[in-house]
Amino acid sequence: MEIIVAGAGIGGLTLALMLHRRGIGCRVYESTQALRPLGVGINLLPHAVNELEQLGLLDQLARQAIPTSALHYYNKFGQPIWREPRGLQAGYPLPQFSIHRGELQMLLADTVRARLGPDAIVTGMALEAADQGDKQACAYFRSRADGTLHTATGDAVVGADGIHSALRQQLYPLGDEPRFSGRMLWRAVTEAPSYLDGCTMFMAGHQDQKFVCYPISAPLRQAGKSLLNWIAELAVPDATLPATDWNRRVDKSVFAERFASWRWDWIDIPAVIDGAQAIYEFPLVDRDPLPRWTRGRLTLLGDAAHPMYPIGSNGSAQAILDARCLADWLSQACQGQVRALETALLEYEAERLPRTAGIVLRNRLNGPEQVMQMAEERAPQGFADIAEVIPEHELQAVSLRYKQLAGFDPAALRRPPQGKP
Repeated sequence: MEIIVAGAGIGGLTLALMLHRRGIGCRVYESTQALRPLGVGINLLPHAVNELEQLGLLDQLARQAIPTSALHYYNKFGQPIWREPRGLQAGYPLPQFSIHRGELQMLLADTVRARLGPDAIVTGMALEAADQGDKQACAYFRSRADGTLHTATGDAVVGADGIHSALRQQLYPLGDEPRFSGRMLWRAVTEAPSYLDGCTMFMAGHQDQKFVCYPISAPLRQAGKSLLNWIAELAVPDATLPATDWNRRVDKSVFAERFASWRWDWIDIPAVIDGAQAIYEFPLVDRDPLPRWTRGRLTLLGDAAHPMYPIGSNGSAQAILDARCLADWLSQACQGQVRALETALLEYEAERLPRTAGIVLRNRLNGPEQVMQMAEERAPQGFADIAEVIPEHELQAVSLRYKQLAGFDPAALRRPPQGKP
């Protein structure tokens, strides 16, 4: 079996490693002409770390990432709403990691080349379309270098090519426009003094004005500083969704004034914003869940299948879980345990589509971050005791409900390791 993977992001590269581990051939095609460690920070929840551990990547992740110890929610005055341990501190068998997205992507890409061969990733090839017959599928790629069209043939084509997926556009040419939330994100990385225990992620504010921050670099901690990934978010109801440039560099003056008073005894948010060398603007968008991901030998994965708001630290985790599920079903097809490859792709879809659709919809309701909105609505001027505003059992229920939906309920992950690659 040979699988064509369009997109060398976290989902596509993880799929390549999962397939290789099961003895299935694949080649990954990436539209950019060179993979570089771009982007900002992401979180890897324990269920995603579990999958990467099965690929033998835990030690390398631990050297590059921060093991997240806790997640704190605050209101706009810096008053604590809810605090919970994370990762090992919460009783999971594996850590939760905060890491620079580019570093994770390069780790995965280097591992793919080392295990599958130097030609396993073909860069500068943008997917334009895919086709299929009774026994094979074809993908058509446009060279970024000279504009020529190239054809790749295999048993299936997996579109892991992101929120602007060409394969998704082919499968759903009408009625699948991005949904703009009316909120804008400004994202950056700042070298700044460590706060709290140096391993805590926090969110402050409410759905129309929010600040998220967490450290992503372990080596700087010895010097009393961390590389902090942060996101400022504001409702911009009069804004329109940009047509193309969803990652443009902007000046802090666009948003920083709204956070000018957010100085608390344990962190100075205006100073964190001031310290960023480059700030990038992203609209908060997703797409409606699809009725199907699969058509014959063609299917979708990751953001191509289920783009979601970056709420609950779940985007990368769900792409990794997609990869594991798809690789498992393709392996069963190879072994004759399901009657056809097309059936394996439908089984993958049946397992993953409902769960990820639920996360997309729950994230529109602010996912676990709804505790901040609850505090804003019930106590907009602050509070003396959060228990008088939101009972603890209600806060616990919000947290547990989302963990169960997203697949990282601690009870579900307390299981023995599944072996080494």
